[in-house]
Amino acid sequence: MASGILQDLPKEKYPHHIAIIMDGNGRWAKQRNRIRLFGHRQGISTVRETVRECHQLGIGFLTLYAFSTENWNRPPRERRGLWALLKYYIQSELPKLKKNGVRLNVIGDFDRLPQDVRKVIRSSTDELSGGQGLLLTIALSYSSRDEIVMAIRKIAQKARDTDFDIDSIDEALVAAHLQTSDMPDPDLLIRTSGEFRISNFLMWQLAYSEIYVTPTLWPDFSPEELHKAILDYSCRERRFGKTGEQIKADQKSSNET
Repeated sequence: MASGILQDLPKEKYPHHIAIIMDGNGRWAKQRNRIRLFGHRQGISTVRETVRECHQLGIGFLTLYAFSTENWNRPPRERRGLWALLKYYIQSELPKLKKNGVRLNVIGDFDRLPQDVRKVIRSSTDELSGGQGLLLTIALSYSSRDEIVMAIRKIAQKARDTDFDIDSIDEALVAAHLQTSDMPDPDLLIRTSGEFRISNFLMWQLAYSEIYVTPTLWPDFSPEELHKAILDYSCRERRFGKTGEQIKADQKSSNET
């Protein structure tokens, strides 16, 4: 149930799909003279709170950017710590996620993940597959450019192997070959830590997303911060190339019907 600044906001004003670039764990730890993994541990607590809050608000889709392909360049110790934290989060939260009807999905280069991580993800995804609530997607070893390249390869393979008219290639066909084909594009992208870039994240899918940047570091991102982002989103006029007058006319026509 919404409270505080969202208490009087109609549910139709909420974003259906929220994507978050979770940034700032390392800086948060550095400010406290601690190692980076200390920030990642606190970041896991923020993930837990954010997932719970999105479930309570009735958000349909939440996609979290957890580990990019570029993150493989980080020190091995930090990577091992991240995988251990990921397994801990999934395994410890599994009963609660199942109780709340949350489904789990992972996008990215799955085969590159450590075997024990893949095992936990597979079993947990199967365990949560019957949920009817929030779809939690975690981007791991993810690169949007790689995702688009793979989609092009699949379409090219189809064109080579079948009687396929390349003139039929359109946005819908490309989107159908992306890893996010079973979900709507994000309505709202939140980036923490004040950085103004999307960092190779969902570049196709974010074409018309509203972007909200907060200087708050991810470990400090609270449910109240999430509410601020949703409220800001609700005040945006999403025109999708149309004029404001056209949008108002469409809304009027929709209300009349």
